[in-house]
Amino acid sequence: MARVPSLLQNVCSLLLLAVCANALKFDLEALPTHNKHSQRCIRNFVGKDTLVVVTAIVDGFKGDGMQVNMHITDAAGNEYGKPKDIAGEQRTVFTSHADAAFDVCFENLLTGSRYVENPHRHVELDIDIGADAKDWSAIQATEKLKPVETELRRIEEMVSEIVNEMDYLRVREQKLRDTNESTNTRVKWFGFGTTFLLIALWGWQIMYLRAYFRSKHLI
Repeated sequence: MARVPSLLQNVCSLLLLAVCANALKFDLEALPTHNKHSQRCIRNFVGKDTLVVVTAIVDGFKGDGMQVNMHITDAAGNEYGKPKDIAGEQRTVFTSHADAAFDVCFENLLTGSRYVENPHRHVELDIDIGADAKDWSAIQATEKLKPVETELRRIEEMVSEIVNEMDYLRVREQKLRDTNESTNTRVKWFGFGTTFLLIALWGWQIMYLRAYFRSKHLI
């Protein structure tokens, strides 16, 4: 019986490590003009109808000569937020519209309002997806759950999300395998067709040359 708490602690530690791995810290250099190369983007994948919470903490203050903008879009063309002139904590909550990768992009622009000695802003980004994005404290208070029950429910939802993701990857693997087999079949028939065409062209050339030489009385 003593192994059960130890196993539960190990599972919780791994899940906590996975959650902490989503936190990113980086410095964003300020540039004078807007362009694609001035953006710093972080990409993540999310399933359809999944809750996502993007929390960005940016140092500095508004009017310090720099303007940090954030833009959240996915590969399907959906836009989930475009806050501008971020300073302090900025939280964006959205529900995904498609099974696709989404990008959280930042840019730091010089406004020219004042001289900037160190044109950098420090950004701390935290992306919570699915069960991690829920407010479990509010759920515990609303449903009057014990802390252990709340933690077990959170772990249950995270495991369910992992199972769903594995099912999605299995379906994708089947589709890719079917596509690969279809491509191989098409390439095989294309190769056969090309071979038969070359053989027919070779036979036509021989017949044409024989007819030409006979017309010239060379053979």
